[in-house]
Amino acid sequence: MLDIVLYLCYDPSMRKKADQPETPFPERPIYNRLAVLRTERGLSRRDLADALGINYQTVGYIERGEYNPSLELAFRLSEFLGLPLEAIFSRDPFRPLSEIVYGREESDS
Repeated sequence: MLDIVLYLCYDPSMRKKADQPETPFPERPIYNRLAVLRTERGLSRRDLADALGINYQTVGYIERGEYNPSLELAFRLSEFLGLPLEAIFSRDPFRPLSEIVYGREESDS
């Protein structure tokens, strides 16, 4: 006779969201201006990566928002660029620099 054995694997990540407690701080994206800041300084991704001691691909992932840097790396970026963290990273989308620099205002009409 043929015996069939069935193995079931439980993956906790597949639980229903209802099983997970609600958090008062839902996950939100982190926006950054790294590409603009790097480019205006004439740095390639490799230049920036070498200065920070990271892989150049990591710079690309951060710029595209595919990877959020550790707090340590965020501070290193801030120190290297000579800017406060909130000039590089934000929870809200950044306004275009042209709008900030040239002060385009909406008409009151």
